[in-house]
Amino acid sequence: MARRLPSTPPVLPGFTPVHVLGSGGFADVFLYEQDMPRRQVAVKVLLDEVVDDRVRQMFQAEANLMARLSTHPSILTVFQASVAADGRPYLVMELCSASLSERHRREHLPVSQVLSVGVRIGSALETAHREGVLHRDVKPSNILLTAYGNPVLSDFGIAATLGEADPDEPVGMSIPWSAPEVLADESRGTIQSEVYSLAATVSTLLAGRSPFEAPGGDNSAAALMTRIDKGGPRPTGRADVPPTLERVLATAMSRRPRDRPATVMDLVRGFQQVEAELGLPQTPAEVAVQAWAVTSPSRADDQTVVGGLGSPARPGRRRRTRSALRGGAAATDSRGVGTVHRSASAVRRRGASRATAVWVAVTSVAVVAALAVTTLVVVTRGGPDGVPVVSDLRATPGASSVTFRWTDPGLRPGDTFVVTSDGTTSQQSGTTFVVAGRPGSEQCVQVAVNHDGRTGASSGERCATIGGAS
Repeated sequence: MARRLPSTPPVLPGFTPVHVLGSGGFADVFLYEQDMPRRQVAVKVLLDEVVDDRVRQMFQAEANLMARLSTHPSILTVFQASVAADGRPYLVMELCSASLSERHRREHLPVSQVLSVGVRIGSALETAHREGVLHRDVKPSNILLTAYGNPVLSDFGIAATLGEADPDEPVGMSIPWSAPEVLADESRGTIQSEVYSLAATVSTLLAGRSPFEAPGGDNSAAALMTRIDKGGPRPTGRADVPPTLERVLATAMSRRPRDRPATVMDLVRGFQQVEAELGLPQTPAEVAVQAWAVTSPSRADDQTVVGGLGSPARPGRRRRTRSALRGGAAATDSRGVGTVHRSASAVRRRGASRATAVWVAVTSVAVVAALAVTTLVVVTRGGPDGVPVVSDLRATPGASSVTFRWTDPGLRPGDTFVVTSDGTTSQQSGTTFVVAGRPGSEQCVQVAVNHDGRTGASSGERCATIGGAS
């Protein structure tokens, strides 16, 4: 497929165009020099042929969304948005030095760096989810590096927003990092599908290839979709990647959404657990506090906010096979990585069964006060010695492991969870613990809280059989 030539950069007051940085299906990105303050910026300009009243409205919604989210240290900063004299909307954004996709195929990224990227980008996604927003295109090329080498998530994208707004508009998907239920047209995205995409992205950064890519083999769109549909991503193949991390990634890329971590934050805690195991400094999980969400409520007509983020894929929905690709256009890029564009008219009927939209908003002081009282009760709950007690330890069996989860009973600064499994004790701050083993073997775990050097009462033992029913 021939690549199109970039459009002509628009005349923008106070900015001087330098050269094109990149081109996409809906927009071009140019390097501009800003006059005051003097700095270089990246400017995303919509293509003239896609601009109409509806697109302008959607672009404004994207600009508002990015402005709301870009206060996060791991989300690309947007400086301003407007419409050029020729009618094309544009965004002025922070200029980044490179994307991680330009590095992971040239060199093996250190495990410590990839874990840090996973925590930081996961924190950005978790913040977006708490705002009621799905990214829908998490992949290495959408993780940029700032001038200081910090990773930031970019492109919450006009393409995904357009596809959501109009069921007849093609939806772009990056196949190697898309969850099976999304590729099979069973879902347009949930929190669990974004858990999958983040894990697939981290696996790619470690392995230098996407999890289902066959080096030297057929990596067409149809071949990739077939492998992803069958499940079982390839291990990273690196000796310095600990088995614990391989298991965390495999669980997050489970074929069934319910076998994955329930939230991106659960996956982030898994990455932090591996950091602790390797003796690395723990990368902080920077997630916006409730007060931030209260001060930035989502508008009811904001087209970037989607409903039913946690909704699972609909059971029994007809799955797409390779022959179904005739209904859309499939292509591979210059690296053999498949991308598919499908008509979303097939999912038009889905809206009636969607869960009620998730809105992050608080409408009265009374609600805020009630939340504060609830939090106080949770934090102070504990045993006779005042140390919180885990009371809801749960187990989810998988094909090769069991994932244990629990709710934070109110850890204070410096507290840790003490996890005992098969006579071995470890400490962590996350609320997820994965135990691997042979199919049919029983795995048992108990959890307690350590506060000021004192370990409180145990949760009681919870057991599950690998490969068994959940």
